[in-house]
Amino acid sequence: MTRWILVAEDEPVLGEMLVDNLQLESYHAELVRSGTEALARMEKGGIDLLLLDVMLPGCDGFTVLHRLRQRGDTTPVLILSARSADQDRIRGLELEADDYLTKPFNLRELLLRVDALLRRSRAPSPGADTLSFGGNTIDFRAMRAKTWAGEDTELTATEVRLLKLLWAHSGTVVSRKIVVEHLFGSTAPLTVRTLDNVVLRLRKLFERNPGEPAHLHTVRGLGFRFEP
Repeated sequence: MTRWILVAEDEPVLGEMLVDNLQLESYHAELVRSGTEALARMEKGGIDLLLLDVMLPGCDGFTVLHRLRQRGDTTPVLILSARSADQDRIRGLELEADDYLTKPFNLRELLLRVDALLRRSRAPSPGADTLSFGGNTIDFRAMRAKTWAGEDTELTATEVRLLKLLWAHSGTVVSRKIVVEHLFGSTAPLTVRTLDNVVLRLRKLFERNPGEPAHLHTVRGLGFRFEP
């Protein structure tokens, strides 16, 4: 399953280089350029690892990390900093950073550290066993749901996996490629009709007006977006 990495870096060349190289390693990488943007994106959820520059505009990396941990966000954080002083490394670790890398760094070392942090972290999925939205309640463990219309229904494993994936990345577009690979494997064609049938059934169950969905959106030419 593709892991989602947020890069918080205000140096345009470095930020884009990191995103490009992470994507070459088959990660899904997003770039933000300020501490404020980093906090807003992390609030949406679905990020498996944060690469966090210390010297960010808006609020610095240490402030971002402090606020994340204050609100109970345990996402692994790798700090990137041009400041190599011991007190900065110590401060980062005291704020519960998971790793610290000083600029300039070797790209291969960065990628190895990213891999190690992701292997140590738990698999990406929302922590709760239930999801509620629009009058619907889904019990992932029991693979059952109660719809806004009061209907009790069983869910298939594919439906559960799709809902979990989209929920983990609420508010952002998940590409069709990522969804297909997640549900059917990397060799499945992007045009696989089973996916569209699954989305259609979920809309019929959970949308009050399936023709104009409020929650399960198709973004033409890109993929899908879930709005709880």
